[in-house]
Amino acid sequence: MPEPRTFRDEPVSFVRRSGRMSEAQERAFEELSGHYLLDVPRAIASTSVHADARLDVAAEYRRDAALIVEIGSGQGHAIVSAAAARPEDDFLAIEVFRAGLARTMLDADKAGVRNLRLVEANAPEVLATYLPEASASEVWVFFSDPWHKKRHTKRRLIRDGFGATAARALADGGLLRLATDWEDYALQMREVLDAEPLFERAFEGEWGDRFDGRAMTAFERKGITKGREIRDLTYRRKPRA
Repeated sequence: MPEPRTFRDEPVSFVRRSGRMSEAQERAFEELSGHYLLDVPRAIASTSVHADARLDVAAEYRRDAALIVEIGSGQGHAIVSAAAARPEDDFLAIEVFRAGLARTMLDADKAGVRNLRLVEANAPEVLATYLPEASASEVWVFFSDPWHKKRHTKRRLIRDGFGATAARALADGGLLRLATDWEDYALQMREVLDAEPLFERAFEGEWGDRFDGRAMTAFERKGITKGREIRDLTYRRKPRA
């Protein structure tokens, strides 16, 4: 008798649709994934992370350096640019869409970037268990899906509980950087993180300044062209007791 299907307890912030990759993207997975893409043990889904899996950061990057983690790296424009500009730091891109992962690997290889790794997985699971506690210097969440329809807002990444999950992965004093072009989501982000006792604001006033380490992408330009305000927020991880 087949075992019953098992589902995640919490809704994920993405809907993973299958799509064909170009020949170049297919080649990227064959030729470049050995260096860039982490081999993650799975649990109940192809984007899950087994609860016992742990990343040995120093062994993977072959050094001790600050680790910057981007959630939802998309095509990789922001993180490849940052990794190229900051060779003294290490970077980890979390993404579930294979075409985006392939594009990221292609661009990273073209730019000669070697301080970047990618993980094809659900971000909260990476933060909650796969990364060692206090291993990240920064966590970036730039333009995550706003799920603007009311019936879908439960899928938003930044919701109750996310702060504690991100705080686990961040070192004391580490920064959580967020940006969105969706006003309602920006307000929710601020409300959720203002209420999180493990974080404090690292900005003054209503909104933070634009993070100058974030490369301007086509996605951000599109939001500006449509007249949407880009909202930046930065929170600092409070010291552990």
